[in-house]
Amino acid sequence: MAAAAPGPHSGAREVLAVRYGRRVTSRAESYLNFHLYGEPDAPLDIDYFFWVIREPGGAVTLVDTGFAPETGDRRRRAHWATPADALPGLGIAPDDVTTVVISHAHWDHIGNLGQLPRAAIVMAEAEYAFWTSPMATRAQFAAHAEPQEIALLATARAEGRITLFTGQHALAPGVDLIEVGGHTPGQLIATVSTGTRARSAGTVVLASDALHFYEEVERDRPFAILADLPGMYRAYDTLAQLASQPGTHLVAGHDPAVRARFEPWSSPSGADGELQVTDLSRPVAR
Repeated sequence: MAAAAPGPHSGAREVLAVRYGRRVTSRAESYLNFHLYGEPDAPLDIDYFFWVIREPGGAVTLVDTGFAPETGDRRRRAHWATPADALPGLGIAPDDVTTVVISHAHWDHIGNLGQLPRAAIVMAEAEYAFWTSPMATRAQFAAHAEPQEIALLATARAEGRITLFTGQHALAPGVDLIEVGGHTPGQLIATVSTGTRARSAGTVVLASDALHFYEEVERDRPFAILADLPGMYRAYDTLAQLASQPGTHLVAGHDPAVRARFEPWSSPSGADGELQVTDLSRPVAR
């Protein structure tokens, strides 16, 4: 993929997926009760992303902040950049980030918050309440969180930097957050209008881990890590309903197919297997 030099953006809202890490796992490990499908196990690639919403006036929102390098090393994930490393290649200084949306509080989505100490944080109230409660310390939940990162959330709330909501929250005109639950108690998604420029997607749905892989919705296969199975199914129904609307495209949270379903924005490294940026406002014709 040829690298494109970062430059002034077009005057329309940009929505970017920044792939900063990867892992190879298996289908049996990734899908709940995979044996029910009567299929052989097979390797499964996982991409790790965070997402950037850049407004025409220059304001920047991050959706999630990826995992911290030391945590990725301990958990044996390959990685190439944190937001502070990657954003300058997009023409964004970390201090330009005004808001961080936390889709949920798993370790691979709230690492690196300390890099953005002045950004406002928005998340579902149920998510914050759960991860700061004693229940979150039970082994089946605690395995997916890092205590020091949850502590950073509590510190941010004490500083008055967190906005908590229930149900739905209008972040900006054309950017709405919807609490869906399932994967975690307050898992949220973001619907983002990309404007009317040529080849625009119209609306993209940043599903994060409400949809790790497209197959979850397209073949009704729940992911293996969850807080509420009926809630996860309801989240899939919500995503399917959104995807049925003209000009609306789902963006899965960990699926390498994201990079095939949308056009590349740039590749700062110019090499596969390293940092890659995908322009979510430009879907590939299917």
